[in-house]
Amino acid sequence: MEEHFQHLYQALSQVDGYIYPNEIDLHWGLMIVLYPYITGLVAGAFILASLERVFHVKVLKPTYGIALLTALAFLAVATMPLVSHLQHPLRSYEIFMTPNSTSAMAIFGFVYLWYLMAVLLLEIWFDYRRDFVIWSKTSTGFKKIFYKLITLGINDTDEKSAKLDDRLGYFITVVGIPSAFLLHGYVGFIFGSIKANPWWSTVLMPIIFLFSAMVSGVALVMLIYMVVSWIRKVEIDMKCLDTIAKYLFYILLIDFVLESLDQIHRIYEAEESFDIIKVLVNGKLYITLVLMQWGIGTWIPLGVIGLFQFYKPSEKIKKAAYFIVGIFVLVGIFFMRWNIVIGGQLFSKSLSGFTTFTAVYSGMEGYLMAAVWLIIPLFILAFLLWLMPPWKKISYQE
Repeated sequence: MEEHFQHLYQALSQVDGYIYPNEIDLHWGLMIVLYPYITGLVAGAFILASLERVFHVKVLKPTYGIALLTALAFLAVATMPLVSHLQHPLRSYEIFMTPNSTSAMAIFGFVYLWYLMAVLLLEIWFDYRRDFVIWSKTSTGFKKIFYKLITLGINDTDEKSAKLDDRLGYFITVVGIPSAFLLHGYVGFIFGSIKANPWWSTVLMPIIFLFSAMVSGVALVMLIYMVVSWIRKVEIDMKCLDTIAKYLFYILLIDFVLESLDQIHRIYEAEESFDIIKVLVNGKLYITLVLMQWGIGTWIPLGVIGLFQFYKPSEKIKKAAYFIVGIFVLVGIFFMRWNIVIGGQLFSKSLSGFTTFTAVYSGMEGYLMAAVWLIIPLFILAFLLWLMPPWKKISYQE
């Protein structure tokens, strides 16, 4: 009996105002924050690669291969936060065995499989096929075996076959752009479709998720390109870096305008939920929303990159600023996901009270597990860059 009252007291200490009993503990935690964050990185990195492949922004060529491999590395673990949250990995196959066309979560399984198998892997294969054939003749050990197997017996290296690979890869990239939008936009669709939650229920939610995904993916590729260049001890292409920064600026500005439009609409409409949302923004979400998402993740990057359009500092200052801006943007987008997932669960459906989210360090929903799912893609990317270095690709003329 004493333990029961102690647990009840501890639960009530998390509550401000009046909430329903089933709202004391949050159902979605850190893993559900991480899940749309990682899928957003995938979509953003792929879209940056498509700028060079489809829209012929040739100045971005140094980052094309890096962007593709980055998308693949993070896509490989995109479902793992969900598995950690549900804690039943051996049952995940059932989403494919018992399809449900009315469930957005079920449809994601097929979108994920389509994007991984039919889009990203095929594009990378067509992009590297000729190189695999050539590398299989000059490599030894594991690389030689891998290259021979991955060619699938197609050993043509003439210019005609290379051009066919390029055309097929181009077609797949064109198909992949709406697929990338669908992969991440559906997450915003899920949140925006929950009518009972006024913090989530907005038609702008899928669009905001899409643009924030592009922002995070572009920032990630920019950082990885700088780090890889530093490790390889090669000079960074400043024209490429400046162009990435400009795209980052434009997309981040659009993302900020969309979020501001959503907030202005809420303020103007001022429906019955406005008072509780106002208290939420000025209280429990003030640090993560105003300071982290808007201040560090949006206003500072926009200010720095905007300043560079008028003031031309030295390359050394630019590189340092771009690196810091990239980190700030990734932090800001993470807290954007946090504010949506966690923030939407902090206030009661009664609109009369709040609960508190207490994160833990260990366990399947803890900070350590979140760090694992963020670090593993970087190791996968390092392996892919070692196995398929984009800077060693062989041109048609060679």
